[in-house]
Amino acid sequence: MQGAFLRFYVREDLRHHGRPVWEWLLEQGNTLGMRGGSAVKSMAGFGHRHVFHDAGFFELAGTLAVEVEFVAAQVEAQKLLDLLHREKIRLFYAYTPASFGLVNPDEADPPASIDAP
Repeated sequence: MQGAFLRFYVREDLRHHGRPVWEWLLEQGNTLGMRGGSAVKSMAGFGHRHVFHDAGFFELAGTLAVEVEFVAAQVEAQKLLDLLHREKIRLFYAYTPASFGLVNPDEADPPASIDAP
């Protein structure tokens, strides 16, 4: 199947409607029917301001990034980006066209997931 690999970089302390944005994003992706999503907390990194953040510094608690990534059909990825625009959530993201499928599917898998590249 043709689709997208969509990754967001979210500060772990960023909230939307009282919830962590990374959690809200995963919920939205699931609601949109995306094939999969995950959130992973960074150990260290820097952003557009070139400030280095490291999990070892107690003073910087809450400033590390959480990478939220999805494998999705292009229409699902666009729906999530459109939702972020409507909700006025400012996030950095990377969008990469992707081919994906399932090796050795079984009868319970949806037909679209069986198309391996």
